[in-house]
Amino acid sequence: MRRIDDAGELADLHGCVLVPTMGALHQGHASLVRRAAVGDRPVVVTIFVNPTQFGPREDFSKYPRTLEADLRIAEAAGAAAVFVPPSDAIYPRGLDAARTEAAAWPLPPVATEPRLEDAARPGHFGGVCQVVARLFDLCRPCRACFGEKDFQQLRVIEQMVQHGGDRWGDLRIERCPTVRERDGLAMSSRNRYLTEDRRDTALGVYRALQMAMSAQRPSTAETLMRETLQDHGFEVDYAVVRDAASLRPVTGLEAPCRALIAARLPEVRLIDNMAMPIWR
Repeated sequence: MRRIDDAGELADLHGCVLVPTMGALHQGHASLVRRAAVGDRPVVVTIFVNPTQFGPREDFSKYPRTLEADLRIAEAAGAAAVFVPPSDAIYPRGLDAARTEAAAWPLPPVATEPRLEDAARPGHFGGVCQVVARLFDLCRPCRACFGEKDFQQLRVIEQMVQHGGDRWGDLRIERCPTVRERDGLAMSSRNRYLTEDRRDTALGVYRALQMAMSAQRPSTAETLMRETLQDHGFEVDYAVVRDAASLRPVTGLEAPCRALIAARLPEVRLIDNMAMPIWR
């Protein structure tokens, strides 16, 4: 496996399958790499902790950086190369200019209309779209694998590519299921912030989604999720059932729906989601 720091070394990997990450890899990431490795195209994992998608009170400086372990995980899962760009390869005009450009990025509707992550983390999706677009430009993948755990982000990337015309050719975004621990907790780099005695508390997110699955109506599911989260001591940013395509409020019972949660403990903010049954 090659480690690449210079974007000029990517030319012979154009047409790859891309797995963009911010590092702190775990078995959820490894599952993305294994999925990407199905076929005959080389898999490129990118590791870049992107400053433009962090808000002023968020954890950019504390975000875990475990590069040597990440390289081992990527290689074991089947990556042909790991691209570890310096900041000036992603933002050649500097970070100040990058932050200004991120704030003005033309976002697709699913990044601005649902009032979910877009409301809880203003500016976040401008930074996400900016860095992912830059990685697509540099790596020129034929496919890119994204996990469903960050479901609104996944939908944002899908719409960005759809609205991008021929900028990235026939690039296809491949959805990959959320990978969970045995107890149901969704794997996340931020789980390492949880102390041992907070682990059961954190499972309140998964338990809330399970409660939603038993509901007969979206409104009942939302009430059950919120009550379960509050019973576990969470401060709730949102606990909603939304149309799975637009992430706007549900207007009928025939379209696929998604339950989505973002909730906070003192040391960590957790997000998760789950596909809901079709209500009749």
